[in-house]
Amino acid sequence: MTIVHRFGKFIIPTTNIFCTSPKIGGGSIAFVNLRPIVVGHVLVTTQRIVPFIEDLTEEEYIDMWLLVRRVQTILKVAYPKTTAFNIAVQDGQDAGQSIPHVHVHILPRSSNDFKNNDEIYDKLEKWAPTTVLVDEKQTQNSQHNLNVPNDKERIDRTEEMMTNEATRYRQLSLSLKED
Repeated sequence: MTIVHRFGKFIIPTTNIFCTSPKIGGGSIAFVNLRPIVVGHVLVTTQRIVPFIEDLTEEEYIDMWLLVRRVQTILKVAYPKTTAFNIAVQDGQDAGQSIPHVHVHILPRSSNDFKNNDEIYDKLEKWAPTTVLVDEKQTQNSQHNLNVPNDKERIDRTEEMMTNEATRYRQLSLSLKED
């Protein structure tokens, strides 16, 4: 039986998923971002679609946050210059949630990657997984002094780019010792 993973109304291709929780038949998934703000910006969401954290069962809540921690480990290996993370949840539409499905943004950070550290919050508020994305040339920017393009200037990432990124993270996940 094939499990279809959804992010709100969107189907997440299996090739974009790089890590899943061990819960059989409906745990959390980690997948590459259609519209990343910074290199390595990924998402974790639950299999069951609910708009608010309070709607999660205790098991789903714990499962999701354990996967967030696992994904941080993967990203630290993928991006050795990472010294910190922004972990963000927009819990409901009025908090900036663009897809009514609980999800966690995980953004690798490094020293001085933004001129003004709080710029990341403006970028998160404007984030939406539809229409436009960072292109490959932009994702190759160094981790320092990031030039994050204006939303209107971003272009769609290809399925191949996203598959390659997910494959890299999946391989790293498999090579790391399970907690």
